[in-house]
Amino acid sequence: MDLSNLKPAKGSVKNKKRLGRGEGSGYGDTAGRGHKGAKSRSGYKTKRGFEGGQMPLQRRVPKFGFTNPTRKEYKGVNLDVLQRLADDKKIEKFDLAVFIDNGLCGKNEYIKVLGRGELSAKLDVTAHAFSASAKEAIEKAGGHATTL
Repeated sequence: MDLSNLKPAKGSVKNKKRLGRGEGSGYGDTAGRGHKGAKSRSGYKTKRGFEGGQMPLQRRVPKFGFTNPTRKEYKGVNLDVLQRLADDKKIEKFDLAVFIDNGLCGKNEYIKVLGRGELSAKLDVTAHAFSASAKEAIEKAGGHATTL
């Protein structure tokens, strides 16, 4: 083997079409671009979302209302769930770690304690928010409701 018979590895080089090099090449005349229209011309670029003159999807879809970008989504936890955990697992202090460990919320979620169910256990609950009925029920049972 010497420099006169070196070749690239098989499959490494694609057969490149030589466009616009005369009729005999098969890619002369229009150079594979077809006839007329924006795509046949040099410098053709399309805007994002352009649908060839048809009304773009972004303009066809109705737009109304307002979405607050800083809205806080709360994960609701009811009193009956806290009572069941207190009975089953003998938990008296509910804080973020306890909620996460028991699968009631994720580590980046906000918790709101809601008032469904009865509460008989004396619990210390720490959460991001409380409904009025939940706070009243917790304090009525002798516990504390602490807002983060």
